[in-house]
Amino acid sequence: MNKVNRRTFMVTASGLAVMAVMPPAFAQSAKAQPVRGGVLRVSVNQAASVIHPLRTRVQPEHLVAELCYSNLTKLTPEMTAEPDLAESWSSNDDLTEWTFKLRAGVKFHDGSPFTASDVVATYAAIKKPETGSPARAIISIIDSVMAIDDATVVMKLSSPFADLPTTVAFTSTRIIPAAIAEGDIERLSREAVGTGPFKLVSFEPDRQIIVERNDDYFIEGQPYLDRIEVRVYPDAASETSAMLSGDNDLQVIVSESEFERVNSAGSVDAMQVTSGQFLNVNMRCDEPPFNDLRVRKALSLTVDRDALVGFIALGAGSRGEDVPVNSAYRFFKKQEPKPLAIEEAKRLLAEAGYPDGIDLNLVASDTPGTRTQLAIALREMAAPAGFRINVQTMPHATYLDQVWKKGNFYVGFYNTQATIDGVFTLLYTSDAAWNETKWNNAEFDELVKKARETTDEATRSELYGKAQDVMYKGVPSITPLFFNLLAAKQKYVQGYTLHPRGQVFRFERVWLAEGAPERR
Repeated sequence: MNKVNRRTFMVTASGLAVMAVMPPAFAQSAKAQPVRGGVLRVSVNQAASVIHPLRTRVQPEHLVAELCYSNLTKLTPEMTAEPDLAESWSSNDDLTEWTFKLRAGVKFHDGSPFTASDVVATYAAIKKPETGSPARAIISIIDSVMAIDDATVVMKLSSPFADLPTTVAFTSTRIIPAAIAEGDIERLSREAVGTGPFKLVSFEPDRQIIVERNDDYFIEGQPYLDRIEVRVYPDAASETSAMLSGDNDLQVIVSESEFERVNSAGSVDAMQVTSGQFLNVNMRCDEPPFNDLRVRKALSLTVDRDALVGFIALGAGSRGEDVPVNSAYRFFKKQEPKPLAIEEAKRLLAEAGYPDGIDLNLVASDTPGTRTQLAIALREMAAPAGFRINVQTMPHATYLDQVWKKGNFYVGFYNTQATIDGVFTLLYTSDAAWNETKWNNAEFDELVKKARETTDEATRSELYGKAQDVMYKGVPSITPLFFNLLAAKQKYVQGYTLHPRGQVFRFERVWLAEGAPERR
């Protein structure tokens, strides 16, 4: 049996990178003793319209669901799995069968006991198309889920998969009671019945969501807070003003345009962490002109990546080298910086049959606005090499309907995934759920397949590294920059870690130090 039971605070390269950008207040909080009590006001930038834990799609919805529910595992800031409802897990030798040992004595908010049957029923509900869960595709590798006894679950897979413990930490795989999963599952669109650290008190999706401490939470002593108020601010400037005035205690997202305002104020802690969130330019590799590698390489050589980090990310990011992963991920391999080489780009374009240049139409959704910024910047940067790019912007709904996964040249935007395998199998393998580029590289596919079939860290690192080398040379899309995640908190807020995934919050660990306002 291959024991895979990783716990938090592992010393990894990505973990050290995360800690390196944490503010001094975070380091100090590790030494102080948590204090029980208090009310935390958290601001979010859009409505939490969905509270059904199997259907959440945007950050505020994930936040509220995490407060009220639990998964089998949690994702640590180092992007590894740690126990949640499952205390430990192990696999058979070929990684096609995983056994999860569950915590004893856990109760749902309605007082009913948590057992293995709840896990079985939850995963069965996720797999039903009518449930409408985003997790359905994520867990498609799971063929069956069986309860061996009340405290043991066995998952059988369709193929070997080393990252299953991380996969079951996905945002829409929260465990719900079997009675609800097999009965009136729509109840959870109106109320919360989980095992999480907080209980739902009130739900006004466009204004405020309030939760209170679950005194029966299964981790002794947690959560520390009495109550959390999640407050909705659609306007970024107003949200930042509320933070700086002390009306709110924690702002989970600060926009790039507002971050300097927060950082220069000095009265709050400005936080940032390296994330895997990126913009790219997708090119259909099975259609002219992008089925010619020389055209893709030529366009790549026109990109001033450092300038884009400054112009689009306003310095709160890092350059990319046409590989969709960075130091936020385990198994990331650093590549040589791609040069800005206009003359070489001209030569490659002429060699590909375009000595007089080429006309292209580049589509960019208007959401987020950084897509349009990248499109316009690429138009100007590539012009001296002979690329005549017309930029077409459109509403996001139109883009999703007419261009996404259909167009041959458009700007994409993607959030951090839980694993490097999650990025590759979502976007770039031949059988990827969102195979936008149709790159369909057999060597890449085989390397990724082999890497997900072993738990040996050195072997996985080598295989994923080679896969990144293939992508670096093959340029299926241009990935010029990554964004840091930005947040802000009052100095008395302790125990909060800005997570590189951007959808993990761990509020059960948060507490209020001296100086926090007294609220009822």
